[in-house]
Amino acid sequence: MLATVREANAIVTIAYRDMLKFTRDPSRLIATLVLPIFFVGLFGEGLQVALGSRLGYNYLTFVFLGVLAQTLFQSTALGIVSLIEDRENDFAQEIFISPISRYSLIFGKILGESLVAFAQAVVIVAFGAVIGVPVIWATLPGLILVALATCLLGGAFGLILLATMGSQRAANQILPFLIIPQLILAGVFNPLKGLPLYLDLFSIIAPLRYAVDLTRAVYYQGQPAVYKQVVLVSPGINLLIMTVMFVIFLVVGTTLFVRSEHNK
Repeated sequence: MLATVREANAIVTIAYRDMLKFTRDPSRLIATLVLPIFFVGLFGEGLQVALGSRLGYNYLTFVFLGVLAQTLFQSTALGIVSLIEDRENDFAQEIFISPISRYSLIFGKILGESLVAFAQAVVIVAFGAVIGVPVIWATLPGLILVALATCLLGGAFGLILLATMGSQRAANQILPFLIIPQLILAGVFNPLKGLPLYLDLFSIIAPLRYAVDLTRAVYYQGQPAVYKQVVLVSPGINLLIMTVMFVIFLVVGTTLFVRSEHNK
């Protein structure tokens, strides 16, 4: 019982530390909000008039849901970059010698960055409502759960990548190249049905694809005409794939990261 409480306290403490760092860095909030709001405004609002009637559904809402999932995923993944900073400042070594499970420490880090991403998502949702994205209150509880799953997957994805990188500079340079292609492969701005085979194969291995598809599946429940057009697979399948990816990324990423700490 005491061990369980100790692990829970460690998770909460690490998460709180990340939230505290975020509140003390307003420039990060501004920087991470400008791009998704720009995407929604430019691609969603700008192309709605041109494409909406031909697609048969509201393109602004389509893009908004994709950008929302992408923001949650990318913000959490990029937030894990601070693990490299902790390593370079020897903070990681200090916490890893504590009698706490490595998985608890890493999970606390991912949870903290997930809470940071949630704060950004609230602003994006408010912006969406202002520009005319319909708010379907019945889907809100489901979307909150999907958002949490998306954050956890993004954090685990960032972890497994950062575990193989030697410096924060390298991480900041490489991570965008691994995330940006997923904007297309995951269908953030474009429907994925009808993709050429070679692009579809790359899309299948993009983790963000399943978060975007799950977000749209939950939102478009009860709208069968649009659901059939934009949703690729059932929510259950998306969630299963995301869970498997999360477990693999978390276990492998934590193992590699801890091993690199022991080798310092």
